[in-house]
Amino acid sequence: MKLVSLLWSNILHRKTLSLLTIFSVAITVALVVFLLLCSQGVEQGAEKGYGPFEVTIGAKGSATQLALNTYYHIGAPTGNIPYTLLDDVRKDELVDTAYAMTTGDNYNGFPIVGMEPGYFVTRYGADKQMANGKLYDKLGDTVVGSHVASTLGLHVGDKFQGAHGLVKGTDDDGDGAEEHDHHHSFTYTVVGILPPLMTSDDRAVFTTLDYAWAVHESQQGDHKEVTTILVKPKSLLGAQSIKTKYGQISNVQAIYTSKAVADVVNVVDKGTQALSVVTVICILLAAGSILLSLIAAVNERKKDVGLLRLIGKSKRFIWVSLIGEGVLLTFIGLLAGLLIGHVGGFISREAVFEYSGLQIQSWNLMPGEWLLVVGTLLIGVMASVGPALQAYRVDPLQLFRS
Repeated sequence: MKLVSLLWSNILHRKTLSLLTIFSVAITVALVVFLLLCSQGVEQGAEKGYGPFEVTIGAKGSATQLALNTYYHIGAPTGNIPYTLLDDVRKDELVDTAYAMTTGDNYNGFPIVGMEPGYFVTRYGADKQMANGKLYDKLGDTVVGSHVASTLGLHVGDKFQGAHGLVKGTDDDGDGAEEHDHHHSFTYTVVGILPPLMTSDDRAVFTTLDYAWAVHESQQGDHKEVTTILVKPKSLLGAQSIKTKYGQISNVQAIYTSKAVADVVNVVDKGTQALSVVTVICILLAAGSILLSLIAAVNERKKDVGLLRLIGKSKRFIWVSLIGEGVLLTFIGLLAGLLIGHVGGFISREAVFEYSGLQIQSWNLMPGEWLLVVGTLLIGVMASVGPALQAYRVDPLQLFRS
């Protein structure tokens, strides 16, 4: 009798219980895989999220909110600061480069960001060429991120009107019909499409800095304002001086970008730890399911084990036949879980990216997955040993006499 055939027939003999066991293992593994994918996305996002801009200057408020809005295009800005501050920052001998950013409008839910073209060279390097078209050079020209272009089907030459607010269908400051009509009278033209940058810039629409002043007519002359100033210091020591100097200005805050992003990552890590508790419970339930499945099979298989021993099957064959059923169920559930986890990551990647700015590399094999595979199989073996030992200890002669 072939061992694999024996194991498979035993599993098919209890289809319902076997399917429940495989299902519990698969769901647990899929959950762990999805958590690993999200965790990897957070780490990569934190690493690529702000480029060389170690200091960020914006309106007083939450430092994490300022960082999230500036580099991840999530949430509302903390407010506006005077445009004249940009000249002071650029004249500072400790500053390498600085760029102002304006935001507050959206196109179909994607943020419209006013940014000087030099930002892209400073952050991504001169070797990053446009996927199509060119960078903007006049008011109304836009370049769109790769995700925006693919989602909305935009091409070079397309025209559109934006809307006030950072979320589709909202008006953050309630300026009413006049503001609404003015937004719809301002037309943008797509002149370029960015290549995939693997950052949140993929889900933004970029245009000239002065778009906000043209759309919001209240910002004229000396009253011009910007949302944020992104600062690349000449040195890390200089970053400290820049933060201290500009953080003392009234209604202005200067933050260490890396610290603000790290605070966000720490919050996400705490959430992941909370989900890990749920994952551990699922793992225990999966192990219990394997154990119950094998315990239920013990009484049915005592005679089979006794017969195998009487006809002279080796001890190794009997042990493998007893433990192999649990391991096979675990292995099938493991493969199904890995597939479900990665397919789920692939299906949800765009929704996750639009909502949080996290890039999920759904088909990447992560280092933690090998630990997951080994750990899952080990749990299957451990859950199988007890029932196997109980069945093997039965005296075959006494069993058949009874």
